[in-house]
This record gives sequence, structure tokens and C-alpha cells, in this order.
Amino acid sequence: MAIGVFDSGVGGLTVLRALRRELPGRDFIYLGDTARLPYGTKSAASVVRYAEQAADALVARGLSCLVIACNTASAVALDVLRRRYAPLPVVGVIEPGAAAAVAASRSGRIAVIATEGTVNAGAYDAAIRRLRPDARVLSAACALFVALAEEGWTEGEIVELTIRRYLEPLLQAAAPPDVLLLGCTHFPVLAAAIRQAMGQVMGEAMDQGLAIVDSAATTASVVRSELRDATGPAGSRGSVRLLATDGVARFARVGSSFLGEAIVADAVELVDLGR
Repeated sequence: MAIGVFDSGVGGLTVLRALRRELPGRDFIYLGDTARLPYGTKSAASVVRYAEQAADALVARGLSCLVIACNTASAVALDVLRRRYAPLPVVGVIEPGAAAAVAASRSGRIAVIATEGTVNAGAYDAAIRRLRPDARVLSAACALFVALAEEGWTEGEIVELTIRRYLEPLLQAAAPPDVLLLGCTHFPVLAAAIRQAMGQVMGEAMDQGLAIVDSAATTASVVRSELRDATGPAGSRGSVRLLATDGVARFARVGSSFLGEAIVADAVELVDLGR
């Protein structure tokens, strides 16, 4: 059976990319709910409903594990989906991301950038403090980052000015963070631009080793540990099935940079999840 992965759009393909590196012999089904993105500005009730519908569509195809490759859905719907599909393993990206941030931080000062829904849920703050009670967590909702990523805008003046507008209040704090956690799966494609903007804001402080971390690799490790037959048949390369709820041509074009390989639009299946 396949590992199911879903997100509001193409951002979760960064998680799929990490999963394929970690579990090359496994089959995957990825669903991008592109008709209703972004989840980060929606109410918690709406996100739970969307997550249930996306998960139902994947589970109906037969799964060995379900991965919520969306920070907003992980923040508000993880427990709901775990109860709904027990004993199927359901893995979110919040706890792995928090673990990666805590492991990378020397000072315990961690900045989290995410969507409005993820920040308002306080999920990262709680997860980080469970692992390190003395941590100081600064959070910022960066809604426009999702739009930039979905448009494929990863460099240029507009990108730079947008990033600086969001990050300057975090990075110019009296006690600046030593870790910046990308709390949205769309954000890794902006990592180079984020690092450049951070260097312009912080100057010499960047040389002291401010780390940028995301949850993809850590999530892949957690999924591997959940599965008994972790790697699949020896020497094999698993299949990937891609589903989207709207705009398959755009999904293929933009998603290719997230997945790290070309996606052919004709290979993306259009699905209807309802309202």
C-alpha cells in the first residue's frame, strides 16, 4: 500500500521530496487541494473539513500511512484525523519541525514563520516548549510567502522587500533568535531569498550561525519509524501518483520546483473533494 500525502497546494511536495529520499522503494499518492488554497487564512473549522475530505480521498485508495504535509492542517486537524483513521499511522509536520528547531538551537531562542492559521493555533510554540520548556519562541504570520511560492516568485525586488517586511521585527529583537523555523511547507523554496534578506537585516550576526530549518527531513524520518517495512523492496524505485483539485497545468509547472523534478501536467489527476 502507498503512503498518502496531502497539502493545500504544491508546498507539501517538499515533504514528498524528502520522503522519497528516505523511503525510495515506497509508493506515494500526493494530493494538492489547489482549489481551496491557502488553508492558512481559513477558519479552523473549514481547515478540519478540508483535511477530512482530502484524507478520505487518499485513504479510499489504500494507505499504509497518512502524512499531513501542511502546517495549518497539522495544527488544527491532526488529532481529528488520528481518531478518524485509527489504527492507520497519521503523521503531521508540527512535531517533527519543532524537534528539528530545538535540536538546532543553542540559545533556545527560536523564530517561527508560518501562516496565520498555524500561528494563531499556537501549535509550534506548544510543541517547542514541550521539548524545551525554557525556549523563547517568536512567531510571525507571513501570509504573502505562500502567494510568492505558489507563483514561483523566489527572487527579485518584490520578494526581497516582502521578506524583509515580515522578518525585520523578529530579527531585530533585543535577543535575536539563533534558529528560524520555516513553519509552512511552501517556504523552503524561498529559503535562499530568506537567507539573503536575513543577511541584509542582521549583518555580522548572520556570521554567528543563525540556522534555517524546516520539517521535511525530520518528518520523513518519523514516517520511516512508523512503518515496519520501511524501505520497500530492495533496489526498487517506488511510484508517485499526483492528484490536484484544480489547475493541473499550473500544479505541474510550479510544483516541479518544489519536487525537484519535472512534473508532466497529463500525469496529474484532477479530483473533486466537494465543498
